[in-house]
Amino acid sequence: MAGITDQPFRQLCCQMGAGLAVSEMISADQSLWKSNKSQRRMQHSDEAGIRAVQIAGCDPVELALAAKVNAENGAQIIDINMGCPAKKVNKKLAGSALLKEPNLVEQIVKSVVNAVDIPVTLKIRTGWCEQTRNGVEIAKIAENNGIVSLAVHGRTRNDFYKGEAEYDTIKAIKASVSIPIVANGDINSVEKAEQVLRYTGADAVMVGRGAQGRPWIFREINHFLKTGTKLPAPSMDEISSIVIEHVQALHNFYGEFMGVRFARKHVAWYMLKHAQGKAFRSSFNTLESAVEQLEALNLYFDNLILKESVLYV
Repeated sequence: MAGITDQPFRQLCCQMGAGLAVSEMISADQSLWKSNKSQRRMQHSDEAGIRAVQIAGCDPVELALAAKVNAENGAQIIDINMGCPAKKVNKKLAGSALLKEPNLVEQIVKSVVNAVDIPVTLKIRTGWCEQTRNGVEIAKIAENNGIVSLAVHGRTRNDFYKGEAEYDTIKAIKASVSIPIVANGDINSVEKAEQVLRYTGADAVMVGRGAQGRPWIFREINHFLKTGTKLPAPSMDEISSIVIEHVQALHNFYGEFMGVRFARKHVAWYMLKHAQGKAFRSSFNTLESAVEQLEALNLYFDNLILKESVLYV
């Protein structure tokens, strides 16, 4: 989720109950490390909680170096990306394209695991396509070469994000290895989280798109799994605080110019289920300053909270 799971969003998700929030994907290509974007993604020492950093590439030596550099910069877990379906990533034989090359997968895993003294995890899909769904084979390679935990998205690369995730392959992977398995794909409700855990036998679930605009999903899932009961939905007053503090964190992290632009997409996700959300997004996206954005959000939520309180008088 490059461009989404930046430090402000990861911190928020952890505050909302996520047990682990993995960084945006960092390329192992050293020629890209001098960009502002890469520099922001490669600084981890100031981040609270467990610092898990995801690296991507296809060269075992480059990936090993990327792992070492990020460990030196404060990473506590290195996660190797073999799940990204993006064409610009796959054409370089990175991300999920690596699933077509089990021998290269083994070389990469060995190289990265041997390069660092911190745990190394792996993220994959079920395979490249329906005819080459080799998740079990990749999982065994991962386990045999030192990977400590494996996250599996229940789609092939050719599926991208279309249709529904399938969990049969994740179930088969869980039965074939002894390392912890994390099930991923379409986990967007407490019921779905419980269903997937029960069906696959996985040790945990990973939430991606389901947390966009709804970071409190983590505490909802935790509560449901522990008690079997649902938490009440967050009040509009709490949602207001979450959104405004998130936007302020984006402004502080990126600076005003970029922070304003990153805030637009996060606010759009928060507003998806609001009756007046579409109209608000249109006007919000024209605002060019941090002050204007915060004033607009405060006014918007003040009106909603007022209407909510009138309804319950």
